[in-house]
Amino acid sequence: MEKQHNRGQDGAGIATVKVNTEPGYPFMYRLRNNSPQSLSDLFSTIWNDINEVEKYQPGIKHHPGLMKGHLSVMGEVLLGHLRYGTHGKNALEYCHPFMRKNTIPARNLTMAGNFNVVNTNELFSYLKMEPDVFSRSSDLAAMMEVIYHHLILEDEKSPAGPDLKKVLQSSLPLFDGGFHIAGIIGNGEAFITRDANGIRPSYYYIDDEVIVAASERAAIRTAFNVDEGKVKELMPGEALLVHTDAQYEIFQAQQPKERRACSFERIYFSRGSDEEIYQERKALGYQLSSTVLQAIEHDIKNTIFSFIPNTAETAFYGLIKGAEDYLNQIKIERIKSWNGNIDIDKLTEMVSRKVRVEKIAIKDVKLRTFITEDGSRNEMVQHVYDITYGTVKPGVDTLVVIDDSIVRGTTLKESIVKMLGRLSPKKIIIVSSSPQIRYPDCYGIDMSKMGDFVAFRAVVALIKERKMDNLLPSILEKCKQLERENLLHTENIVRQVYKPFSLDEITLKIAELVTPPGFQTPVEVIFQTIESLHRACSQNTGDWYFTGNYPTPGGNRVCNKAFMNYMEGKDIRGY
Repeated sequence: MEKQHNRGQDGAGIATVKVNTEPGYPFMYRLRNNSPQSLSDLFSTIWNDINEVEKYQPGIKHHPGLMKGHLSVMGEVLLGHLRYGTHGKNALEYCHPFMRKNTIPARNLTMAGNFNVVNTNELFSYLKMEPDVFSRSSDLAAMMEVIYHHLILEDEKSPAGPDLKKVLQSSLPLFDGGFHIAGIIGNGEAFITRDANGIRPSYYYIDDEVIVAASERAAIRTAFNVDEGKVKELMPGEALLVHTDAQYEIFQAQQPKERRACSFERIYFSRGSDEEIYQERKALGYQLSSTVLQAIEHDIKNTIFSFIPNTAETAFYGLIKGAEDYLNQIKIERIKSWNGNIDIDKLTEMVSRKVRVEKIAIKDVKLRTFITEDGSRNEMVQHVYDITYGTVKPGVDTLVVIDDSIVRGTTLKESIVKMLGRLSPKKIIIVSSSPQIRYPDCYGIDMSKMGDFVAFRAVVALIKERKMDNLLPSILEKCKQLERENLLHTENIVRQVYKPFSLDEITLKIAELVTPPGFQTPVEVIFQTIESLHRACSQNTGDWYFTGNYPTPGGNRVCNKAFMNYMEGKDIRGY
C-alpha cells in the first residue's frame, strides 16, 4: 500500500478474512481511515494493537497462530485500498473496502477496487432495488450488490457453498466501465478481476508463499523484491480466483474485447518507477523536442528548460535528450565544416555548449491539485509552488516548462504562469506531454465535467468570437433527441463541437486562457499529438479523453450527458 500511495491520499482501508475459524468467532475484519495521514494512521492503529497484545503476552509475535486469535487484523487473506475523493466525497463511508455481512460465512463479501462504472442505475434496476443516497452515488455499492446477489443465488444451489467462478461470470458482463477489483468472501475465497477492455491496469505475482495482486507492477516488484518477468499482467476480462486451500486458477470471467488500456495511467497516474512506464514517459518528452526547438527558433543558448510538477520529470529527461541530440549534431556539423583547421579555443567553446537545465519551480505541498475536490482547488493552487530566483536572464532567456498534462488550466493560470513571470523571461512556453484533454473520463480517473476542460472552454470562446451562435444549441438538440429515443449511448455527439477548428487554433486560444490578465510576458502552449502518444505508449491505446473514441457505450452516454449538463448550467458529473 505504501508503494501505491500515489493512487490516493484521501483515505485508506484494509480488510482481513481468517480461514477455518471456530464457529462463533469473528472471521472478517475491516479498518478504514480518512484522516490527512490516512495510511500512516491506519497502520499506527494496527501496531498499537499488536504492541498491546505483546505487553500482556511477551513473545507472542513469534507465534502467528496465537496472534491470529488475539488480533482482529491477523488473517490469511488481506485486502487493502487507497482512494482519492472527488466531488467532496471524502467521508469515511466512501473509503474501500466495502462489506456485506451475513450469518453464513460464505455469504459475507468485502470488495475494493480501482474503477468507475457508468451504469449504476441500470444495475440497481436489474436488481429491482431502490438504492439509498449513499448507494446511488457509489459505483462500488452497485457492483457489490450485483455480485452479492449472484453469490446468494449460487450458494442456494449447492450445500458445498457458492461457485465463485460462476458468480463472476454471471456478474461481470453486466458492468459498463473500467475496473480492476478485488473481493473476498467469508470462507476465505478471493478474486481479482479486470474489465473486458483492459482499461484499468491489473498485475499479479504468485510463489510458494503468497498470491498478490495490485494496480501497479512496480509496487509488487518492490514489496516482494522480484524481477519484472515474474509479475504478470491479468489480461482483459480475466479473473484470478484463489481457493481456501491456496490453489488458484486464472479464467476468462467475461469475453475479452478490444484492448483499450488507459494511456493517462502511463502519462500521469501510475508510479513512474515501472521500467516500461519510465521509458514511455521519456519517449513522450523526446517526441516533443523537435516542436519545442522550432518554437525557440533553435536558440538553445538563450533557453532554459525545466518541468512542473514532479510527475513530468521523466518526460523532461526525454525532452532534454532530444535537445541534446540536436545540439550534438550541430557540434559535429560545425566541427566538420572547419576542414581540420582546429582552433583550441574555438573547439573548447563548441564542445562546452550544453542545454541549459534549471530547477525553476519547487512544489512545497505534496498534493495533486488536479484530483482535489473542487471547492479547495482554486485556493490551493496559489500556494502549492515556489520559485528559484536568479536562474533566468530577464528579457533574454526563453523559459520552456514541461507538464504531464493540462486539464483545467487552473494551476497554470492561478499559480505557475504568474510565478514564472516573476523571473521576467523573454517568453514562456508550456509543454504538455499529453494531447489536449477534450472529453470526460468515466473509467477510473474522474474527469467528468465539460466546463472544467480548458480545451473545451477554448472552443467555446472561439465559437463566440466567430459568432457561430447556433453550433452549441444544435448539438444540444441532437443530444436531447438521442436521449428521447434512449440512444444517448450510440454516438459521441460532442465531437462536433471541435470539428470546425484546427488543433493550432484551439492551442492558441488555450494559451490565451492560461495567461493571467495584464500579464506582460508572451505565453505559448505546445501539446503532444495523438500519433506521437500512440508511438510512445503502443500497448495503452485508450485515448477517449483526447479523441472522444470511447471503448464502451456508456462512455458516449456520459460524454453527451456532460455536455447537456454544461449547456443547462448543471455543475454535476455526467454519470
